Amino acid sequence: MATANSQALRISSLSSSTSLSLSSKLPLSSAFSLSFRPSRRAARPLVVFVSAGLDAKPTVLVSEKLGEAGLKLLKEFANVDCSYNLSPEELCTKISLCDALIVRSGTKVTREVFESSAGRLKVVGRAGVGIDNVDLAAATEHGCLVVNAPTANTVAAAEHGIALLAAMARNVAQADASVKAGKWERNKYVGVSLVGKTLAVMGFGKVGSEVARRAKGLGMNVIAHDPYAPADRARAIGVELVGFEEAIATADFISLHMPLTPATNKMLNDETFAKMKKGVRIVNVARGGVIDEDALVRALDSGIVAQAALDVFTVEPPPKDSKLILHEKVTATPHLGASTMEAQEGVAIEIAEAVVGALKGELASTAVNAPMVPSEVLTELKPYVDLAEKLGRLAVQLVAGGSGVKTVKVTYASARAPDDLDTRVLRAMITKGLIEPISSVFVNLVNADFTAKQRGIRITEERVILDGSPESPVEFIQVQIANVESRFASAISDSGEIKVEGRVKDGIPHLTKVGSFEVDVSLEGSIILCRQVDQPGMIGKVGSVLGEENVNVSFMSVGRIAPRKHAVMAIGVDEQPSKETLKKIGDIPAVEEFVFLKL
Repeated sequence: MATANSQALRISSLSSSTSLSLSSKLPLSSAFSLSFRPSRRAARPLVVFVSAGLDAKPTVLVSEKLGEAGLKLLKEFANVDCSYNLSPEELCTKISLCDALIVRSGTKVTREVFESSAGRLKVVGRAGVGIDNVDLAAATEHGCLVVNAPTANTVAAAEHGIALLAAMARNVAQADASVKAGKWERNKYVGVSLVGKTLAVMGFGKVGSEVARRAKGLGMNVIAHDPYAPADRARAIGVELVGFEEAIATADFISLHMPLTPATNKMLNDETFAKMKKGVRIVNVARGGVIDEDALVRALDSGIVAQAALDVFTVEPPPKDSKLILHEKVTATPHLGASTMEAQEGVAIEIAEAVVGALKGELASTAVNAPMVPSEVLTELKPYVDLAEKLGRLAVQLVAGGSGVKTVKVTYASARAPDDLDTRVLRAMITKGLIEPISSVFVNLVNADFTAKQRGIRITEERVILDGSPESPVEFIQVQIANVESRFASAISDSGEIKVEGRVKDGIPHLTKVGSFEVDVSLEGSIILCRQVDQPGMIGKVGSVLGEENVNVSFMSVGRIAPRKHAVMAIGVDEQPSKETLKKIGDIPAVEEFVFLKL
């Protein structure tokens, strides 16, 4: 077995001034008795619970047109309400009856929408990449997962960007309109060549990198600006990453591919246009808000910008009298970036799968308001996620009524380097286990940190570096709650905190330590913990009491400090024993204390 190195790494903490009172919540009951529950050996839902009853399907509201393939997937799992062109008031009225909402770019999912849902809305799916039409802060506060479809329309958007680039350079749209008007103006529509010109790709994500690949194939010199893009990925396709100022100053063509955020809002403005090479040409298939449209009109009029090709606008559709749209040097399309048959179906399938998966309780790798954890990491951590939540539930149930949970310490023991172990999901599930049993709040990966901070729970994390093979991501997880009294005195460690520890064995979470006592019980069903005098016949006596009351025992483990001293017996039961049954256990002379814990 791996041995612990003395080094412990502190990772993060959350704090606030309010304490969380447990006085009125114990004994505990299931907070979500109407949610979907898998079998005992199946992984519990990790992100969201469907709020409908066990026999009812969840309801998904689709507020904008979605491909038939996606609708078919949704209808296999849920009741689907396709209601298009809803006013904000109509959306707020409908949303209280829905578990999920799927939108494109035209529906604004505001704070009012989340408040109107009264807690029922669990997932918002954005059929596309950009999520600037969704209030992420409000979604997080209300525990609503937001997922998008970031890959299906990547090629379509990149192709449209290249199409606009070439059409702009050769005046295709203007020449087409001229010919259809009965004119033949060959000299007026002389264009420029792309070969040898410098293209600055602003935003080197999925779409930006695909545009860069295609532009390289057209013989262009491609540079890119993206503060988060890895240089080696850019070099692999022959692109040089440069600073923002250098990119806009040296480019003959600029192609925009960044999201709309407070930092990128009106990024291209009078000041930045003044720094560009005279005669620059601009393509935008990202978000209209990244360009100050009035400033662009001025730059076009002055000749700083020779032409612009735009697929997106600050207001969509733009006003009919928009100076930008009517400008003779502007080529405009009505947000067609993802509008290919293949992309529409792909986006529909991708978002439908993400929404259905989230409603089933699966962790979503495309979540945008939760930690972005790669799918392979989620798969590996799945049994440890289950362990983390159950340790949280056990620990908080050991707290005596009247105590306030303020300080929680989580320790992860692993042979992996800190950079190779992402504990955000584990911390969120421990928080879920700590808070849900003693409150009416729904906790998930989205709002775990926010909810803990709001309730004054300060969670610190430490990692113990182990010697040995890093095959398993975590050797054990330990949860400690400080400055509280315990319903089970034996759960108090030598340092004075309630302490529980667990491991994953053969894919199943196990409780391996309570306080200072070593145990080994599978975390399934419910558990009875008994502290007793270590003497012969105790297992038989307790087992007989449970058997007489028709309570099935699934497992039993005894941990002791030394022979004939004190021991802790951990008993797994399939049914919740009656109060009379538990009293009979407590009346056994050698039993000094006991507690029933519901998982």
